[in-house]
Amino acid sequence: MVKVGVFGASGRVGKLLLEDLKEKDNMEVSTVFVRRDLDFAIDPSVMVTSDMKTFLNGCDIVIDFSLPEACEKLLEEAMNTPKPLVIGTTGLNTHQLNLLKTASEKMPILYATNMSLGVALLNKLVYQASAALEGFDIEIVEMHHRHKKDAPSGTALTLSESAAAGRGLNLDDVRVSGRDGNIGERTKDEIAVMALRGGDIVGRHTVGFYNDGEFLELNHTATSRNTFSKGAIRAAAWLVDKEVGLYSIADCLEL
Repeated sequence: MVKVGVFGASGRVGKLLLEDLKEKDNMEVSTVFVRRDLDFAIDPSVMVTSDMKTFLNGCDIVIDFSLPEACEKLLEEAMNTPKPLVIGTTGLNTHQLNLLKTASEKMPILYATNMSLGVALLNKLVYQASAALEGFDIEIVEMHHRHKKDAPSGTALTLSESAAAGRGLNLDDVRVSGRDGNIGERTKDEIAVMALRGGDIVGRHTVGFYNDGEFLELNHTATSRNTFSKGAIRAAAWLVDKEVGLYSIADCLEL
């Protein structure tokens, strides 16, 4: 039985992880890390703790859906108590991403800005389309619920990285995330990433390739957050016995 530690259990996806793991025959929740008391009931057999070391010692693998600052603390502590980590937290800054890479030298880490199978395949299709559709303008639009804190979404940024890679471009040199005023014509290599927020939209991403006379749009819509929790559980089952290193959801799905 694989013992799973849930980091960020009070969040939207964290709560789903607790429920979805009950359906797994070979995995169970063993520990939950909280900064404060949980505001919902949990199986009394699960250890709830605010001590990071106790949390890590009580599980075989960690699934993290938290906030960037919390994920940073998890990575720092895991450097002293290495555990396989499935990281689904988005909005990580450069320092936190570098810390994640450093930590992966001591433990296996799977980092994904989106845990769904559909988005993993979408990234591959975006790379292929970007490479094949030379001269097409690339525009990416993402839509999420009103409570989402980071923008553009981690998924949209990953999709833009796939698009840039397909054309051999450095994303930092070509990404645009806002247009306002008399900004002039669109540049040739520009990759736009725009964010919309409203209502309870779980997640929708559109990658468009636009040319004179035709355009192609690739869409993915998440209708339930269980897509992310079940994807993370699948990733954890795959990662738990892997060698030290940094893995992606594409590695897990063999795409």
